[in-house]
Amino acid sequence: MVNKSPFHNGYCCHSSRHFYRPVRFSRPLDNITIFQGGVSFYEKIDPLQSFQGIHSSRNFYNENLRQRTLGRPHSLFSSFLSSSNLLHPRNLDNLGFSGNKCKTYERQPLLRTHSSFQPSDDELTISEVDSSISPDEPNEAALSERDSEKAPSSAQFPKRWVIVLLCFAAFLLCNMDRVNMSIAILPMSAEFNWNPATVGLIQSSFFWGYLLTQIVGGIWADKLGGKLVLGFGVVWWSVATVLTPIAARFGLPFLLFARALMGIGEGVAMPAMNNLLSKWIPVSERSRSLALVYSGMYLGSVTGLAFSPILIDKFGWPSVFYSFGSLGSLWFALWQSKAYSSPREDPEISENEKKLILGANLSKDPASDIPWRLILSKAPVWALIISHFCHNWGTFILLTWMPTYYNQVLKFNLTESGLFCVLPWLTMAVFANIGGWIADTLVQKGLSITTVRKIMQSIGFLGPAFFLTQLGRVRTPAMAVLCMACSQGSDAFSQSGLYSNHQDIGPRYAGVLLGLSNTAGVLAGVFGTAATGYILQRGSWNDVFKVAVALYLVGTLVWNLFSTGEKILD
Repeated sequence: MVNKSPFHNGYCCHSSRHFYRPVRFSRPLDNITIFQGGVSFYEKIDPLQSFQGIHSSRNFYNENLRQRTLGRPHSLFSSFLSSSNLLHPRNLDNLGFSGNKCKTYERQPLLRTHSSFQPSDDELTISEVDSSISPDEPNEAALSERDSEKAPSSAQFPKRWVIVLLCFAAFLLCNMDRVNMSIAILPMSAEFNWNPATVGLIQSSFFWGYLLTQIVGGIWADKLGGKLVLGFGVVWWSVATVLTPIAARFGLPFLLFARALMGIGEGVAMPAMNNLLSKWIPVSERSRSLALVYSGMYLGSVTGLAFSPILIDKFGWPSVFYSFGSLGSLWFALWQSKAYSSPREDPEISENEKKLILGANLSKDPASDIPWRLILSKAPVWALIISHFCHNWGTFILLTWMPTYYNQVLKFNLTESGLFCVLPWLTMAVFANIGGWIADTLVQKGLSITTVRKIMQSIGFLGPAFFLTQLGRVRTPAMAVLCMACSQGSDAFSQSGLYSNHQDIGPRYAGVLLGLSNTAGVLAGVFGTAATGYILQRGSWNDVFKVAVALYLVGTLVWNLFSTGEKILD
């Protein structure tokens, strides 16, 4: 009697003198071997005769395949055949031989699906298979059937980009709700008789709350998850936006409080988003995903500046706050149903996408404790903070004082100034995505992340610095607007530089890191805006631009000396 059972994959079984191959049930029962534990049908063949033509022709293979395929309803094999995974032996190695030697085997229990086929005590299974073929490889008919069953999952839209698009929409609403006050303040000040000092106080009240929640929002996001914190932020600032007209009618202190509350909600948005993308986006897609999200901010400013005058003209200034604020409820409904803090929590994500994300991002667990001393002891962290300050000084000056520059220097009227104020935001939205695509392409081609971050941020610093130096030399308004647009367009490359670097150096603490650096960035905006007014009282616009250029150069030096794209916090 030969070994108890054939291989579970149905290739062949052997004794010391004979080989067996599967045959159809309809064949005569002579030369049939009955194995212990069940009935299997094999035809005994002489190895000396049968092996003579194997290497010179494919007759043995074709006959084997034909018999196994046609005889499948009658063959009582293992679960591999019953699940239609018929195997394709392509050469002698697949039949259990390598050269002139038989491969080794090990005893394993064998699974069967046919009720009449009882398992034996132990079976012989192959432990070495040709690397060119999987033991589960199906034939053509089975492959077609299986592919048709899996087709819907392969066509699924990547869940990581669902998160990116929802974050894009959140930042679109964020800036729509922020810039509407800059338009609505004109009819509001006329109605409530506010003087310019009061108007400036109202405009700055937003930053009171915004500064408070930068670091706190990062801590919450890293500990509780980005979904909860960003959802809270959008709901909070949307409610504050809707309450703004009511607060204004109650009195100035209530309006200032409402604007500060709105700043609290928007302050957690960037840290929470950074935490989310650090968990959802592989490093090879990080730059373009961040660029797309931040372009939502730029397009939000464009949308707010474009639609606010229309709504105010037709429905009055309160309509801006009611309509923009109510959009947050629609976003929140989608957010609750589609978003998750990490791929591990999403039940709808495909296994392939989960492996792609988790394989590329090693640190996914929420941070239970924030190592402040360790974080603040790292030079790349301080490079982020200082560079963010230098970057936002120039950016906030241009975005805040640009209408005044257009009016006083270029002699545009207010309508024209408002129209040209939209142009830098559009330019930034376009160039941010171009920069993101370039950065990810460089990473995919093998360039180190450190080198890519330094290149992109150097463009984000030196580009604006160069074009600001040209503003004092141009003689026509058209060239001045072009220089301003180019300055902001090159500034947008920073989204693939310092704004992407938080996730590089400390993915577990990405929210806290962005909270730290963005606090410095907000302070630059507050101090830079005030300092610009002081400079203009005693100097000229060239002096304003010189200060910005000097800080851009300082930021370039610090960034290239101390920044890194490697993970330094785990």
